Amino acid sequence: MAYFLLVLTVLFWAGNFVLARSLVDLLPPVSMASMRWSLAFILLLPFVYPRLWRDRKLLVKHWKIITLLSLFGVAAFNTTVYLGVQHTTATNATLLQSSIPILVLILSVIFFSEKISIKQLLGVCFSFVGVLVIIAKGQLDMLLAFSLNTGDLWILIAVSCWTIYSVLLRYKPAQLDGLSFLGASIFIGNLILYPLVYWELQYVDINSFQVTWQISSAVMYLAIFPSLLAYFFWNRAVAEVGAARASLFIHLLPVFGALLATLLLGEAMQIFHLIGIILIFIGIYLAIITDILRRSKLRNL
Repeated sequence: MAYFLLVLTVLFWAGNFVLARSLVDLLPPVSMASMRWSLAFILLLPFVYPRLWRDRKLLVKHWKIITLLSLFGVAAFNTTVYLGVQHTTATNATLLQSSIPILVLILSVIFFSEKISIKQLLGVCFSFVGVLVIIAKGQLDMLLAFSLNTGDLWILIAVSCWTIYSVLLRYKPAQLDGLSFLGASIFIGNLILYPLVYWELQYVDINSFQVTWQISSAVMYLAIFPSLLAYFFWNRAVAEVGAARASLFIHLLPVFGALLATLLLGEAMQIFHLIGIILIFIGIYLAIITDILRRSKLRNL
């Protein structure tokens, strides 16, 4: 179930990435992030309020780690992604975000002495090569021409924030209900974002941005799928399988991006897409499936 939730999470994030690229000229980036999380909290509040009240003492006791996770996971990550996609290409952004599994793996080994198997390491390598094949469209020249710009620096900050968030999730209080943690995280994240929205609006012509039904629908999607559902699924999955294994599924982003482009935009599936997808699934098989089968055999014994 944890791995299924991770697949859904990355699918929702792929939609988030596509919408963010389409809204960069319609909404200011910090305001977009704030609208997304404000609506998410409003939608969640009727369901989570009794849990928040029940867990209020636990939330106060662990306010430091919850605030830290809210800062990196809710306020900083998506805001810096939205800032980044204004100034960089989808190729660069996807490639940089694909480094998250590698960074999580490195931090888990260095700071927490997490044991990494040879198959898991090979799995990360295979899936990362698959990402490169899809992004470069099977052409080495595209990778060699890769260069950083201002938007890429924002994406790198976003990558760092999500890496830190994923690794620090191990410190989330085990007694704290998942919905309570999500509700508290979103609430604190909004408190961090509101002053930044006020600052942003001092430099943006508000009259140049109009709220239409298309924008409202997009923000509703951002609030429900990549916010509420994806974060709840991600937090639960990381608690069950660890940050290193969970992060590997981020390599599915270009896979879902290609599939969505084929289904929704009528773009043709190319041979490099298939090669990249095969490599990514080989990587996931090596790092995840073999471990599941091994554990299953041990239980049967």
